[in-house]
Amino acid sequence: MPTHLLKCLAEAGLGSRRKLADAIRQGRVQVNGIVAEDFRQAINPQEDSVVLDGQRVSLAKPQTICLLLHKPRGVISTVSDERGRQTVLDILPGRFRGLRLYPVGRLDKESSGLLLLTNDGDLTYHLTHPRFEQKKEYLVAVDGILKPAERRRLERGVELADGTTSPARVRMVHGMESFNYSITIHEGRKRQVRRMFEELGYQVLALRRVRIGNLALGDLGEGEVRQLSADEIESLRSCHRSLPGV
Repeated sequence: MPTHLLKCLAEAGLGSRRKLADAIRQGRVQVNGIVAEDFRQAINPQEDSVVLDGQRVSLAKPQTICLLLHKPRGVISTVSDERGRQTVLDILPGRFRGLRLYPVGRLDKESSGLLLLTNDGDLTYHLTHPRFEQKKEYLVAVDGILKPAERRRLERGVELADGTTSPARVRMVHGMESFNYSITIHEGRKRQVRRMFEELGYQVLALRRVRIGNLALGDLGEGEVRQLSADEIESLRSCHRSLPGV
């Protein structure tokens, strides 16, 4: 059955949609010997020949693998690092290496918590594209107590250099030695949570992501990983945000 070129490449586990779209724009993909010019080009995976960077690729969709990793602080959320720093792939158990797994979004180096890795480009797209507005919850330790007006600013949206943030849910947490606030957002800007608190004059001392959609980090220890079930993966695909007042 015909499908779009970009969707087919992503489902074959060849990388994120963004990187594959760049490859098409750069003329690195050929379909039946002709350089592809449109990522919406219709192809038949059973009949057409597709070449990426000079190598013919198998368009058969592999079994979807999705891992939940508790990323420790100090580890980079990339597949490689030119400066030789430790990456999330470096800390995976050996059985998961060589499976073309890619991080779904990022956590900055100094943040810890829930990070997904998968070989399914379509799932990555669903979890990271703004149109799906996946909820992400973070525990935050800041050097002070928010005033009611400051909390309302976070909940309504904070003006940052790259625009006003969307409404968030903020609550104080108790009984947790390392954190004093929880914040839930559905955007994924670079260092967004840190910048939101810094805009109000607070220093973020620690940051941990504990939930994406309805998938929680739970009691998984730092550096530990578990493979998601088919039901959990399907739940991620179907989960959308539900924030009050949005």
